[in-house]
Amino acid sequence: MHFGLTEEQQLLQETVRGFVEGECPPTRLRELFDEGKGHDPALWKGVSEMGLAGLMVPEELGGAGLDLLELALVMEEVGGGALPGPIFSHALACLAIQLGGDDAQRRRWLPALASGDRIATLALCEEGDVWDPEGYGVSLEGGGLRGTKRHVPHAAIADLLVVATAGGGFAVLERDASGVTIEDETGIDHSRPIAKLSLDAAPAEALSNANLAVVSRVRDAALVLLAADAFGAAWNLTRQTVEYAKSRQQFGSPIAQFQSVKHQLADMATTIEPARGLFWYAAHAWDREEPGAARDCAIAKAHITDEACNIARAAVELHGGLGFTWECDVQLWFKRAMFDRTFCGTPAHHRARIGALGDW
Repeated sequence: MHFGLTEEQQLLQETVRGFVEGECPPTRLRELFDEGKGHDPALWKGVSEMGLAGLMVPEELGGAGLDLLELALVMEEVGGGALPGPIFSHALACLAIQLGGDDAQRRRWLPALASGDRIATLALCEEGDVWDPEGYGVSLEGGGLRGTKRHVPHAAIADLLVVATAGGGFAVLERDASGVTIEDETGIDHSRPIAKLSLDAAPAEALSNANLAVVSRVRDAALVLLAADAFGAAWNLTRQTVEYAKSRQQFGSPIAQFQSVKHQLADMATTIEPARGLFWYAAHAWDREEPGAARDCAIAKAHITDEACNIARAAVELHGGLGFTWECDVQLWFKRAMFDRTFCGTPAHHRARIGALGDW
């Protein structure tokens, strides 16, 4: 089977890559990272003007009507540039409303989200590092949400919160609704801040068509996007390390000429490049709702995010003592890879799921 990108998909990636390189070079990225807010309104405006805020939203509701594969290609470039902002969580919230909402609910919320005029986020994880939909305990009773969500991305700036509930459901509420408390959790990746969300009879509306299958499908989409983001980060670290090795002098020669360094650089490249097909195929399977799609998504997430962290460690080593410092840009992508590895479940967790889904 030949699997390649269309000209339109390649153009989409090139456009996003050019935007990231032009609007958020390393100097600007470091400023935003040090600020710790994980959001720049000017960047979000540019992202929205390109149509990325509503990439998977149907065209009739103001979006681009594209598939998860296209969104994953965008996330590869976002991860490669360590672009701050709520693209990941916003896209998942839109997807939850699209898949779980009825026609009236989609028309009410999606147009403003697709244009980027409003920002949304998705709350999945619960106390005890519970990521799987079968274990959620937040309840919606009498129109009020009760419970706690952890590690909610960009909760402080989101206008709309989409919360996964017990039994396989989604509920939508405003960030400033009564009974909503948001506490910063000070995550390691400052480009994607996370927060604890406490809900005490917070007024919310259930998405009419949401069920366990829909919540699981949204979770699986998140796994693909994290894999794509980690892939982009790993390739950027590989390129950075190659350039550093060419310029770093030791014993009168660039360290890139040393055989051991060549081997390490080759290992980094040959480890990550073949993994590209994992998230491509997982997104392809998700889009077509193939029977083994959930397992493909778990495989992509587990393998790519694990290897991205291994590549980040190698990049730190090859940068020598400089690589361990805050001043070295390597730490920006290392922390991004760490976020991608742990968010929505660790590789070990998903490898256990892979076994169960494969009837091992």
